[in-house]
Amino acid sequence: MAYSTLLIEKGVARLTLNRPEVHNAFDDSLIAELNAHLDELHALANAGDVRVVVLGSEGKSFSAGADLNWMKRMVDYDLENNLADSRKLSALMHGLDTLPCPTVCRVQGAAFGGAVGLAACCDVVVASDKAKFCLSEVKIGLSPAVISPYVQRALGERQMRRYALTAEVMDAPTALALGLAHHVVEHDALDSAVDAMLDTLLGGSPQAQRATKALLANVAQAPDSDTTREHTCQVIAKLRVSQEGQEGLASFFEKRRPSWTQPSGLQENNTAAEPRS
Repeated sequence: MAYSTLLIEKGVARLTLNRPEVHNAFDDSLIAELNAHLDELHALANAGDVRVVVLGSEGKSFSAGADLNWMKRMVDYDLENNLADSRKLSALMHGLDTLPCPTVCRVQGAAFGGAVGLAACCDVVVASDKAKFCLSEVKIGLSPAVISPYVQRALGERQMRRYALTAEVMDAPTALALGLAHHVVEHDALDSAVDAMLDTLLGGSPQAQRATKALLANVAQAPDSDTTREHTCQVIAKLRVSQEGQEGLASFFEKRRPSWTQPSGLQENNTAAEPRS
């Protein structure tokens, strides 16, 4: 049985967790599926065939974190098996975080444990007012170790210390105030809000968005170094002389829409319509 689906249509990829009967909890099979999907999405995004990825899930919960049966199996794992398991989860977080194109996380309900990491790895988080977030690991003698680089980047070190140590539940307004979520809407308006964000993102230059996402990752490593400053100059200079850069400037001065916002500018030829596991 497929634990996730990937639907790609007109440049938008929808990656959906599909284990509602267990609140979309993680296990090794789901992690393996998601890693395979992300490998495919990296290739499609680099080629320009996918412009935006929406990460969501079926059912009332976004994800309850680790699957209980998987955790029971892990009790008998030795250190090497635990390391191998953790590295696969780490690959999932890194793969999502480094997707070249913009990513949107749709959170309709509870996001616990590793699911907080999934949200933190996405560029934009749109949440229902029913959403709840919790770094619950210390309650069962564990740590949010693998997801910590991404969640701490979103929350900041000070707030991360509190919520990782207390395992308090953050409601949607708290997640918004702390920077984990970007937009909170009434539950029935969630899909409309996600669609509105997609329209906004699809208005940007695909090449410029990929370049900007890579640039920001680079700047975060060394914000004020000679190497970083030169890199920023190289990025803007190359974009100015690129085909999309020239088109963007021309459309601005000619007071028209740039070509990538026209229906013909969307990628119509990607393997679109049928979901796959």
